[in-house]
Order: sequence, then structure tokens, then C-alpha cells
Amino acid sequence: MKKLLTFLMVILVIVMAYNFFTFTVDETKTAVVKQFGEVVKISKEPGLHFKMPFVQNVIYLEDRILSYDIEPRKLITSDKKHLLVNNYALWKIDDPLKFVQSMSGQRTLAQTRIDDIVYSNLRNKLASETFDNIVSEKRITYLNSITEKSRKQLKDYGIHLIDVKIKRADLPEANEEAVYERMSSERKQRAKQIRAQGQRESEIIKAEADKESEIIGAQAEKKAQELRGQGDAQALKVYSDVYSQDTEFYQFWRSLQSYKNSLKERTTIILSEDMKYLKYLNPANAN
Repeated sequence: MKKLLTFLMVILVIVMAYNFFTFTVDETKTAVVKQFGEVVKISKEPGLHFKMPFVQNVIYLEDRILSYDIEPRKLITSDKKHLLVNNYALWKIDDPLKFVQSMSGQRTLAQTRIDDIVYSNLRNKLASETFDNIVSEKRITYLNSITEKSRKQLKDYGIHLIDVKIKRADLPEANEEAVYERMSSERKQRAKQIRAQGQRESEIIKAEADKESEIIGAQAEKKAQELRGQGDAQALKVYSDVYSQDTEFYQFWRSLQSYKNSLKERTTIILSEDMKYLKYLNPANAN
């Protein structure tokens, strides 16, 4: 019985010594050893580590990326629209020493500070922009700017802000219908202006095309008249040259052309025998 008690006492002493003199670090944690309120050691390597009993205590910090979901809050845009914004932030402990000194190693205190800084920057930025810009692709640029500014402010607390995102940006229910109607009216008015502008431009283009068509037509007609005049003059010259070479033959050829055009099928012409028109049809008058 005495041996069993002795064995149990030895085991108890070993367990107490293990707990007093050692501590373990998980691969997802960082251990900060404090002595009389001052940080004396930071252990990031997983495994077993030693400490001084009674005078040193260990604080464990999360080494993974953490997410903080900020409560939805109301914001007013530059065009006086009320928004209910629900956003979140991704962060991690970058400097354990600064984090313990400024936040006492408390995660809840750190999230409160993140909430204050991120929301303040988010409110100031979105308040300077219109509702249309906030719900458009431009919000990515705004969030990057907010993240960068907040990251610099949180650096002194040993916190590295990775990203800030907006999950939802909704209008309060009381304003949704009114804003929808106003946006619809603005879009219709804008569409009407675009159509009117298009109609004006269409009329201008059509008028210019008609004017150009008239100018081209007038120039073509003038050119045609000039060509016809040149052709008539050339024809008269040819006729004159031919006539001057053989007057009798020219008269004979012209008479045949006239007979062909006048004496068609089923055509009756009453003429006297002594008419010069029948000269080449009446051999008696040939001379």
C-alpha cells in the first residue's frame, strides 16, 4: 500500500512539474510568454517548450487567417440615399509582440478595434460616392482603397488586415420603392434624350445626304448636257463633211431614211407626182 502511494505521489509530482515547467505550441498557434507583465519570449515553432513556473505565464494567439463579420449599419451616400451595408474583414496577427502590448492578446478587443477603423473608413468613403457608383464595379476600387488605409492604421496594433469586402448593400425597405421609381424615371428620361439626339443626328445626316445627292445629280446632268452637245456638234460635223463630198448621194441616202420612217406597213400618203419628195420613187422625175 505504501509503495502504491509513493508511486502515485511520484506520478503527481511529474505531472505537476510538466505543467509548471513546460508548455506546448500547436501548429495553428503562437505562444507568448510573459513575466511580470512583460513579454520575454515568443514561440512559433510547434512542440514542447519550457518556462519558469509561477513567474511566467503563456498566452496563445491564433496564427491562422481570421474573419470578422461586421454588423450591418446604415450609411448615407453623396446623393442622399440610405444604404444598409453588411461587410466583413479578413485579418491575422502579424506582430505578436505589438498585439499583446496593445490588445493584451484579446481577440475580442482586436475585433472591436477593427470594427471601429474599418467602419469609419468605409463610411467616409461611401459617403462621398453616389449610390450608382457603389453598386457598380467601381466598388472594388473603393474597397481596395479602404483596405489599404485601414491596414496602415491597424499595423501599429500588430494586426495585418488582408481584405475588406461588402456582402450586401441594400436600401431600407421604406425607401426601396421610391428609389426604384426615381431610378426608373431617370432611366426613361435619359433614354428619351438619347432617342431625341439620335433623331436629330439622323435628320442632319439625311439632309446632308440629300444635299450631296442633288449636287451630284446636278453635276452629272451638266456633264451629260456637255457630252450631248459635243456629240451633236461632232455628228453635225460628220454630216457636213459627208454632204460636202457627195451632195447627190447624201440627198439620196437621206430620202431613203425618210421613206423608211414614213412609208411603214399599212400607211397611206397622198402626194402629187411633181413633189420632190417622190423624186427617187418616180423614174420620170429622176433628172
